[in-house]
Amino acid sequence: MLAPRSLQIVRRTVTATVVGLLLVGCASSYVPQERNGARPDFERQGAPVSRARSDLIRVTARQIGTPYRYGGTGGKGFDCSGLVYYAHRQIGVEVPRTAAEQWRSAYALQRRHLVPGDLLFFNLDGRKTSHVGIYEGGGMFIHAPSSGKKVSRASLDNPFWRERIVGVRTFL
Repeated sequence: MLAPRSLQIVRRTVTATVVGLLLVGCASSYVPQERNGARPDFERQGAPVSRARSDLIRVTARQIGTPYRYGGTGGKGFDCSGLVYYAHRQIGVEVPRTAAEQWRSAYALQRRHLVPGDLLFFNLDGRKTSHVGIYEGGGMFIHAPSSGKKVSRASLDNPFWRERIVGVRTFL
């Protein structure tokens, strides 16, 4: 009999395979917009974007301008992981609430396989998972930055973010 952790990995793999096969029919070709004549070197060009990923980006983008609120998951505001939690729930995908739990539970990816809807994790305060955002494409991501600010877009071309990214993961 498989150990609980091994069984969980097998279930995730089977689920991801089945969902992937189902979503292939819904996929469209995505080509990120060029900024200053360049595209991010870590983004897979021409990668398909499923309907779930497009819906996730759409839901997340609608939250731009919402105030930052520590522990917030909607309504009056969001913190970074609360935005990820909320947006995924809106498309029917359950994810853990905190950035650390999201990091541990999501599927790991290589940066060169980054596509819209993936999660970007950053080290802002010495912890590997102190910040998370949702990749929009074209080198841009949407996140709830910090107290006193609002949900907004940011660029991975910005040295602050580029130097602090520690990994890419996904629930899709």
